[in-house]
Amino acid sequence: MKRLLFFLIIGAFVASCGPRETGQLIGVQNRPAWYDIDPYGTVYIPMGSFTMGGNDQDVPYAHVSKAKTVSVQAFYMDDTEITNNEYRQFVHWVRDSMALTLLADVDEEQYFIMEDQYGRELDEPKLNWDAEIPWNSPEEDVQDALAPLFYPRAERIHGIKQIDTRRLIYEYTWMNYRKAANKGRPRHQYGEPEGLDRTSFIERDRVEVYPDTLCWVADFSYSFNEPMTNTYFWHPAYDDYPVVGVNWKQATAFSQWRTQLFNSFLRRAGVPMVQDFRLPSESEWEYAARGGLDLSSYPWGSPYIRNDKGCFLANFKPLRGNYVDDGGFHTVAANSYSPNDYGLYCMAGNVSEWTKNAYDESAYSFSHDLNMDYQYQADENDLPVFKRKVIRGGSWKDVGYYIQNGTRAYEYQDTAKSYIGFRNVMTYLGRAKGDRL
Repeated sequence: MKRLLFFLIIGAFVASCGPRETGQLIGVQNRPAWYDIDPYGTVYIPMGSFTMGGNDQDVPYAHVSKAKTVSVQAFYMDDTEITNNEYRQFVHWVRDSMALTLLADVDEEQYFIMEDQYGRELDEPKLNWDAEIPWNSPEEDVQDALAPLFYPRAERIHGIKQIDTRRLIYEYTWMNYRKAANKGRPRHQYGEPEGLDRTSFIERDRVEVYPDTLCWVADFSYSFNEPMTNTYFWHPAYDDYPVVGVNWKQATAFSQWRTQLFNSFLRRAGVPMVQDFRLPSESEWEYAARGGLDLSSYPWGSPYIRNDKGCFLANFKPLRGNYVDDGGFHTVAANSYSPNDYGLYCMAGNVSEWTKNAYDESAYSFSHDLNMDYQYQADENDLPVFKRKVIRGGSWKDVGYYIQNGTRAYEYQDTAKSYIGFRNVMTYLGRAKGDRL
């Protein structure tokens, strides 16, 4: 009887102590639940390997790619290029955030949130996005506060008051993991790192976010494109067309903003943050463009640019300059033509697309075959050759060779063109969907 009582007491004691005191390796308990969230407007690209490189004759004999087997991790990708209306959300967010900051000088309590939901003072005030911005207020102090966002009177056309797009600047920080991984810290004479402070790896950028609408005129000499400059980005007729006139740094800034926008929503919903939206690597882009059809010249799998009815399958420069024969004049809506087998639209033609990779003619030779990714963070003082970024897919003004899956091209990171846009990807967390162990 005493023996039974002893074991009952021991059992009750162990139960009262909880799992921490069992002496077993069970991991940290009560971790947040994780739910697989497909970002809106994206499609899932399964992990896999493919033969990267050209699958047809190297027409210009450029010799900048070669056949190479590359493996790619699973990821999400936008099913279309980022459209004018989607990018406009970014521009308006920057505009409104600057307006709220300026208006806080008039009424800090109205335009800033100073306390959390429990009444505790915040370390840093937050913008009150529920506050209405009085753009047309007759009050002089409000007009004076918002004045820096508008063109001065001398620069107005017909006296119309308009936002000065040069003022719309997005500031953000990001962690340079490659610099940290390379131990890029100051070292003393014995080779030991000095000052293990991660501020050495935190990069800061300031980017003007408004697209360069003048690219339509600047890109083509002796060509009438003024109507596109005047209307393409803001007019509702072009809302679903791909945004252009955005350089590589602006596309990167958009990706950072989209990450913060998405993660802020997840935090409010009590869901752990996910990895970043970003530009695709060159290998991810080509793998996705092929749609699971290895060794195919085009996203639709056929070696031909026309279907069996003789219709062109992409928006490019067909024949000897008959731009309209494929159904488009300049760009077309981002969901035009049929998608590839992954559900991605316009991976060939319409607009070329920025990738995150630096361009090097021999990159295929020295880059790794696991998530191939060659990067170089060029600054303003670098030579132009170091500012080259890979673009893929060809555009509405390119001949058929440039819309092939394996064709590489480049543009400089600080230039904006009327034929270059972009789309985002996000790495899939965990084991890929439906893949067997």
